[in-house]
Amino acid sequence: MSQALAARLQQFDAKPLRREFMDQGAFLYLEDFLPAEITAELVGAVAAVSGSVNRNYLPGHKQGGSVSRHTIDERAPFIAELYRSPALVAWLGQLSGERLQLSPVEDPHAYALYFYTRAGDHIGWHYDTSYYRGRRFTLLLGVIDDSSCRMDYELHTRESDMAKVAGSLRYPPGGLVFFDGDKLRHRITPLGQGETRVSLTFEYVTDPTMHAWWRLISNMKDAVAYFGLRQVFVKAMKGRASKRP
Repeated sequence: MSQALAARLQQFDAKPLRREFMDQGAFLYLEDFLPAEITAELVGAVAAVSGSVNRNYLPGHKQGGSVSRHTIDERAPFIAELYRSPALVAWLGQLSGERLQLSPVEDPHAYALYFYTRAGDHIGWHYDTSYYRGRRFTLLLGVIDDSSCRMDYELHTRESDMAKVAGSLRYPPGGLVFFDGDKLRHRITPLGQGETRVSLTFEYVTDPTMHAWWRLISNMKDAVAYFGLRQVFVKAMKGRASKRP
């Protein structure tokens, strides 16, 4: 994986991509990013965790399934390896102009899979709000897309001197979307009958510290809206214990 990813990253010129990222208000889309062999590994990871999907429904906002980093660590460690890739983190740091760091071990959103498998699965307009003391950057990777879903987005919503720019895209398996979570307003349109869509999210931060109160709020939101109490709290405690000397 490391060799394939490093070779792929060398094919991109980071400087013009950095300019494009900044011109679009901290947003970049690449239709063809991951090597085919890495995308195939991710498809295999989806199969490995499919029995642990937590379904969630918030009326008027979202419907779908999610698998947190705690379950991924147990059943699909390849994803964790990709998330921690020094080459990938450094390359994303070049794009963002920030020294990016991994999210803490207790963060269930650090890397997660999102399953749209029932008609109507969607998520409404939102920001990937950061509760960290620093900024949080989101990397979306397409894994499976046999759907008509689209990612609608709005650029420059936090910049008073810039006109908002609306866009819409479908990122295919192996595609990349990278953005500052607090700046991009976005949504995923509803899944059609008989369709399937699975995407992978990585979250990187500029400062991994978070006040205990905000950690509690973040975890409660994740438990209710995404992963369920067991994935957020029970598995997080087990993960912290396993990393103690």
